[in-house]
Amino acid sequence: MTEWLNSLRWNSDGLLPAIAQDKDSGEVLMLAWMSREALRLSSQQGRAVYWSRSRQKLWFKGEESGHVQQLSEIRVDCDADVILLQVEQVGGIACHTGRRRCFFRVLRDGEWQIDEETIKNPDEIYR
Repeated sequence: MTEWLNSLRWNSDGLLPAIAQDKDSGEVLMLAWMSREALRLSSQQGRAVYWSRSRQKLWFKGEESGHVQQLSEIRVDCDADVILLQVEQVGGIACHTGRRRCFFRVLRDGEWQIDEETIKNPDEIYR
């Protein structure tokens, strides 16, 4: 039943990069990493589960914030080494900074500039 997991090209740490994309708008919300267990659980539970490299443990997206990513579809790229998750972002916030997406800085005139406002103060999200 996990044959599909064996067909993927995991990196030397046993991880794959996973891009979370809004299923309706196509907007890229974030990039995280998935272990075999994270991807298996995501598939079974219908919600995004990642591997936290900093905490070295499974990260059930939204477990603290409530900003769960409900899965619509899981795709893999042509080389079988990147996962694309099409999601519904519950609460409209994907980033721990309280923004819609993690890609809120843009390079302009040789500087990183923020082009997206905070929706909710992270201090109110994480206690």
